[in-house]
Amino acid sequence: MDQKQILQTGLLYHIYPLGACGAPMDRNQQTHPEERLLVLEHYLDHLQSLGVTMVYLGPVFESDSHGYDTRDYNQVDARLGTNHTLQYLSQQLHARGIRLILDGVFNHVGRGFWAFQDLIQNGSNSPYRDWFDGIDFSQRSPLNDPFTYQPWEGHYSLVKLNTSNSALRQHLVNAVQFWIQEFGIDGLRLDAADCVDKDFWRFLRREILREHPNFFFLGEIIHGDYREWANTEMFDSTTNYVAYKGLWSSLNDRNYFEIAYTLDQQFGEAGAYRHLPMYNFLDNHDVNRIVNQLHNPAHLPLAYAMLFTIPGFPSLYYGSEIGIRGARDDFSDKALRPFFDPSHGQDTWDHALLTFIQHLSQFRKTSPALQFGNYRQILLASEQFVYLRETAEERILVVFNASDQAQTLTLPLLHFSGQAVDLLDASYQTSIHNQAQVWLPQNSVRILQLRND
Repeated sequence: MDQKQILQTGLLYHIYPLGACGAPMDRNQQTHPEERLLVLEHYLDHLQSLGVTMVYLGPVFESDSHGYDTRDYNQVDARLGTNHTLQYLSQQLHARGIRLILDGVFNHVGRGFWAFQDLIQNGSNSPYRDWFDGIDFSQRSPLNDPFTYQPWEGHYSLVKLNTSNSALRQHLVNAVQFWIQEFGIDGLRLDAADCVDKDFWRFLRREILREHPNFFFLGEIIHGDYREWANTEMFDSTTNYVAYKGLWSSLNDRNYFEIAYTLDQQFGEAGAYRHLPMYNFLDNHDVNRIVNQLHNPAHLPLAYAMLFTIPGFPSLYYGSEIGIRGARDDFSDKALRPFFDPSHGQDTWDHALLTFIQHLSQFRKTSPALQFGNYRQILLASEQFVYLRETAEERILVVFNASDQAQTLTLPLLHFSGQAVDLLDASYQTSIHNQAQVWLPQNSVRILQLRND
């Protein structure tokens, strides 16, 4: 399979290791390596039960605190273990047929980054002064350095890199090549990708694919036209923040028109991204857990059903599949990034939600229409929404009712005669003769496989 097929047929599972493994956020509390990363070995059976094909690990390399403030690209953070620990975990994942993606944080580093420390010590004589953006020795930084520099979004603990510098570029390429050789990684999720010079991304892709043609790149992009980054020169996929917002707010606002407009613009007949494998998600390490985000808990299955049935590929954020809660506050993201060991505490899990997601994953894994099918809107109302996913081999009709009242929908399906069988409830089926009458309980979804007479 090519990269597009690998992504479209896959299910990604996102873990923030420092939180999930219970590491202290203050690196100074860690005087020697501790193999907390081995907690993730307890995830393996759980991952397989979900049908996960790719694990994306957030920052794992030596950092000042939260992982996105890198100190050393070549050394696993002592709070998580050693390079050998990550090597072992990678081997265990690959033995289960699960690909490994690491976080590539190349927009900025922490103040503890060795080259920045050399700049502090040697000033304008440092050979690394041009590795950083906005270096100015005519004034002091807010942290009283004998120079100032460009921080990331005003955070002077995060030093923006100058990715146009050729020596720095080579250092970063060497780091990725080291990760491939040392840990056998299969791809990168590239942090703050829309803040980095596009020429650097082109350079990185060319250099890596020269020796590793099956390597793939996911870019974190918030706004803009995702095609600027997801193309043959840069990334295979990008984060789909536009759809993310609609997936929950359309339910909270009782307004399916919002997400329907987004999906049509992205994946409809003239959709901008209909040929791109977009990275779809309900939550991650930067946003509230979906359980917290939704006003009505009964809408949680509807949100997950849409995640697994729209074009692109779905991503689960660790623990959300069993109902973990978490909301950010004005001072910290800590609540979004808790310790989680799947081998313990299962009596507190939302097992009904987990089972539902496992079923969705299995349907998607065996459905050409849900993996590759065209997208077409069939019916739209404020609290009801129906779309068709279709290939030459299969047709899947996804029918949502977000109302507190049961509904019977009349769906136009011209030139089709046969049966519609609900994959979520095998006891339900309805006949189709150019149209179908579909009954739905309150706050429910049906995933109907259309079968010809």
